[in-house]
Amino acid sequence: MARDIRGEVSNKQVVLKNYVCGFPKESDFEVTTTTIKLKVPEDSKNAVLLKTLYLSCDPYLRGRMRYTPVTDPDFCSYTLGSPISGFAVATVVDSGHPDFKKGDLVWGRRVGWEKYSLVTTPECLTKILHIDVPFSYYTGILGMPGITAYFGFFEICSPKKGESVYVSAASGAVGQLVGQIANLMGCYVVGSAGSKEKVELLKSKFGFDGAFNYKEEHDLDAALKRYFPEGIDIYFENVGGKMLDAVLLNMRLRGRIAACGMISQYNLHQPETIQNLTNIVYKRIRIQGFVVMDYFDQYSKFLDFILPCIREGKIVYVEDIAEGLESGPAALIGLFSGRNIGKQVVKVTDE
Repeated sequence: MARDIRGEVSNKQVVLKNYVCGFPKESDFEVTTTTIKLKVPEDSKNAVLLKTLYLSCDPYLRGRMRYTPVTDPDFCSYTLGSPISGFAVATVVDSGHPDFKKGDLVWGRRVGWEKYSLVTTPECLTKILHIDVPFSYYTGILGMPGITAYFGFFEICSPKKGESVYVSAASGAVGQLVGQIANLMGCYVVGSAGSKEKVELLKSKFGFDGAFNYKEEHDLDAALKRYFPEGIDIYFENVGGKMLDAVLLNMRLRGRIAACGMISQYNLHQPETIQNLTNIVYKRIRIQGFVVMDYFDQYSKFLDFILPCIREGKIVYVEDIAEGLESGPAALIGLFSGRNIGKQVVKVTDE
């Protein structure tokens, strides 16, 4: 690690060049190199300086690539010319906060897409205590997507044994976990994905009872009736648009929908309209959106469930790992064309 005469080291970053309209392109980003001192600045006494190991590619980041009046620091617009940020796994290089010390492994949000990142909100970081699993898992099954799947399914969907569960975008970071958790609960589980390879993965590796390629279905309503002749009790919503419209026709009385995401709508100039909303009324359907940050204070409860499942082989997890920070833009925008298989991660530096 070469230092210059000022004691600084080079720091590669991914910055946003332009606010995005429509599908993002690699040219909307730029990989640049600046310098940084490996010391928390005196005027940031509670900050933590991190060396990034893994970056998490997540669909919600698309909303931050457009100009928006939102002020929440987790959902506001990125600053053009500055590193984008999100969830990551990292090691502490220096700390001005009493809860973190040099060498600690952490995961959390508001971490820059850069080799070294100064986090001024250390309350957004969680120390990694369980190291008998791959560290990259803390971007996925042991991090934000895992918490999303667990609380979205149990708290929002209130599942019962024997119920019929449908998961869209089922091979992704969240969907693959929802399906396996539902299977462990004794539910009948069907998922949809966008390729033959992903459909096979759902059935052969994740234990879904059924799966279909939505791109090959000309009539989504008919496809759902084929797999759910008696209707759907629980829908874990990751897609929106035409899929949600078809699901509403097939929900059972008092069905539950956990609105986790709507990836089909994120890059549209004009969101698709939903035609079948009246089903919510006469079928007494409960549809509820949620944000994972609402459940971070229950992380230990989640770990008590998921860690034994991992160690006993009851739940498996598939990752798609891109190598190097310079591969970050392509990995991130690949989410919106379904290029990834499993949880998309960017490996920045060696552990």
